[in-house]
Amino acid sequence: MPEEVILVNEQVFIFNLKGEMLLQQRALGKYHSPGLWTNACCSHPRPGEAVDVAAGRRLKEEMGIDTSLEKIFDFIYRTEFDNGLTEFEFDHVYTGTYNGELYPDKQEIKDYCFRSMEDIEQDLLRRPEKYSSWFKIAFPILNERLKV
Repeated sequence: MPEEVILVNEQVFIFNLKGEMLLQQRALGKYHSPGLWTNACCSHPRPGEAVDVAAGRRLKEEMGIDTSLEKIFDFIYRTEFDNGLTEFEFDHVYTGTYNGELYPDKQEIKDYCFRSMEDIEQDLLRRPEKYSSWFKIAFPILNERLKV
């Protein structure tokens, strides 16, 4: 059996000035997790690209947002998707604040909204199947860290 390779990834969580989190619904044409709700953006750095630079680049590409980001924590996750794909990643989690216009890339994003942390927490309990696998891991960790 071939050895699994762990990939580096960045996860970006954006909040407005009311403390609400920006969620995106992944476009239906995405090769995995189509139509699921998740954080503002995520991606893999390009070869030789720093993770923090990649986080800012993808946020601008996916949501049209340019804002400063702060690294909060890391986590490792492994998940198998319905299409047979497996992701095994070391994820760097960044947060930022943004209160301006959004310009989402329709190839990446079907819909978006800002919701309170409490609403998201309750919805994750009621309807976990509506959220991406990585969001279900990262959100509770981030929520606890923000409460401290």
